[in-house]
Amino acid sequence: MKYVIMLLLTAVWSGNALCQSMENDWDKMNRSKEHALREFQQQKFGLFIHWGLYAIPGGVWKGKTMEEMGIPSVAEWIQLVAKIPRKEYADLAASFNPVDFDADHIVTMAKEAGMKYIVITSKHHDGFALFDSKVSDFDMMDATPFKRDIVRELYDACQRHQLEFGVYYSHNIDWADGADAQYATTKAANDRMGKDTDSFGANLWDPSPNTFSSYLKNKAIPQVKELLEQYPDIRYIWFDMPGLMTREQSYTFYKTVYDINPSVLVAERIGNNMGDYAIPGDNRIPTAEDQFDKPWEAIGTFNHSWGYKAYDQDWKSVDELLYWLVEIVSKGGNYMLNIGPDAQGNVAPTVRNNLQKLGSWMTVNKEAIYGSKPWKVQREGPTTVHITDTEQREREGFKAAFTSQDFWFTEREKYLYVVSLELPGSGVAVVKSLAKGQIGVKQVEILGIGKVAFSQTEEGLLVKLPKSVRKLPKGYTLKITPSSP
Repeated sequence: MKYVIMLLLTAVWSGNALCQSMENDWDKMNRSKEHALREFQQQKFGLFIHWGLYAIPGGVWKGKTMEEMGIPSVAEWIQLVAKIPRKEYADLAASFNPVDFDADHIVTMAKEAGMKYIVITSKHHDGFALFDSKVSDFDMMDATPFKRDIVRELYDACQRHQLEFGVYYSHNIDWADGADAQYATTKAANDRMGKDTDSFGANLWDPSPNTFSSYLKNKAIPQVKELLEQYPDIRYIWFDMPGLMTREQSYTFYKTVYDINPSVLVAERIGNNMGDYAIPGDNRIPTAEDQFDKPWEAIGTFNHSWGYKAYDQDWKSVDELLYWLVEIVSKGGNYMLNIGPDAQGNVAPTVRNNLQKLGSWMTVNKEAIYGSKPWKVQREGPTTVHITDTEQREREGFKAAFTSQDFWFTEREKYLYVVSLELPGSGVAVVKSLAKGQIGVKQVEILGIGKVAFSQTEEGLLVKLPKSVRKLPKGYTLKITPSSP
């Protein structure tokens, strides 16, 4: 008995020592990315692209919509929601021929909108790769008539237009080759401890016959290596849905990335707290009370789906997009806005038009956005908005009506910026947070116009807006030069 106890104690000690060593290694790798993380925080605005075979059904399978079939209702999950067998789903590749896809057009659209980086789904949960993979035939080059490397074309276009590039990669979930995402083995272990096991996302209707460990060894890890080696200037890898991943498995993915390119930043959803930057949630803007010990990025859809959903035309307006951008940036985060091209490679006209208008605003006000950080006051004004998730936005819509008393604040170098999305009827802006005694003000400018007269009272900073402010794209931004303390 003593011998058995000694063996168990030795095993526990060895396991703890291994975990500590792994933690120390991760911490060292993460700390080496300090400069890259600072640069990431300066970018502020990026484009997310969800695209794959799921664009063909567009949220409808055999006459039923996503909502009629179950949850989640986002179109890229159609294989799970409709319980489509692997072979039947894979047959979609034979008709995936997006002849309208133009990488330069998409990258130019993003750049003109003021975006600084692009991240595309190199492989989503369905297991289909948008790049030329040597370890799987379930990809653009081998399984479709298109036979072009989508990731390569976007990567090259980003280099031509000087935007940073990243890839999304579903590492834990792969409905084609990832077995049951190790659900059965995890459940068996959890059952012994009386713990519940969440099967969300796992292929339990038609799992591949191989083991999950063989999937990791023969497909997932090799494909991550392929991405890093084929596209050496990748800046970000956006893993997703860690689900049942063990700490050791998350670490293996992190170290695989680091060993090939130590400057690549890894998103939080690698799992087990091993990401370089945080993701507050899908279609969620964190509250002022939320605290992050890492740089963070809020992600949002243009309608209510990440992948193309043919019948969802509830696009975010320019006003709503501006709110998302200034609210997130004033809190210190990045905003990555998603589009889902259709099966031919087209982006919806409303999406293009709204991004173009957003770009006009960014051209004038970019100084208050890029490279900024939160001021001591994030915002002031009477309008309160809470954005918690995709379902809330879909259920309630966006009903906020901002007033001329609503302001957002950012800080950059020696300047303070005050963003307003509405003009006051009186022609005089009153910023209460900049009242006399709160901060000394030496000079006030309006971005896109120039210096303006101002005064400070106990009520606030009073700025008489010139008539030319009405020619600005939407609202205005004050650039404040504080007086020396």
